[in-house]
Amino acid sequence: MKRFLAGIQTAAAAMGAPGLFIIAYLDSSFLSFPEVNDILIVGMVMQHPHRLLYYALLSTIGSVLGCLSIYFVARKGGEAFIRKRFKEHHVDRGLALVQKYGLLMLIVPALLPPPAPFKIFVLLAGVVAIPVWQFVTAIFVARIVRYGGEGLLAVWYGERAVTFLHDHAGVIGLGLAGLALVVGGAWILWQRRASSPSSSR
Repeated sequence: MKRFLAGIQTAAAAMGAPGLFIIAYLDSSFLSFPEVNDILIVGMVMQHPHRLLYYALLSTIGSVLGCLSIYFVARKGGEAFIRKRFKEHHVDRGLALVQKYGLLMLIVPALLPPPAPFKIFVLLAGVVAIPVWQFVTAIFVARIVRYGGEGLLAVWYGERAVTFLHDHAGVIGLGLAGLALVVGGAWILWQRRASSPSSSR
């Protein structure tokens, strides 16, 4: 498997920016290439630091489109489609989390590195029919932060960025996820207060 992923990474790197977009799309849709896109971002930004935003945007757009592909499949197939592909208790727990926390259950996993579960929440977002514009916004924000941050690491650390990312990916991801939870929690509390009867008096 490692040799296969290495071959995919080499082929995508040879294609340049289009390869980055393709891998981002496939990894977020029907296939999985764990960490390949992250390593490609770092490598390409090291070679062309002035293209950081371009590479981050390209990867983000590819990821958003990939997520939309499986979002619409799940939206059309419904809950039965998900239950055929995941364990019952995972689906039940995931549905409860998505229904309770909404977009936070997309933003947090999208920030975390593999092997954190992500696609199941994309599929569940389709099942519960989260509005498309909200879905796209959540994925876009999370991915641009992740890929842009990795690009910055490449600028700051150069060749050491891959090692740094590998050694600290969990800590960085959890830090970003914690920040997302704090912001999201504050947003949920604000919405609840704004919609409470006492606030309208």
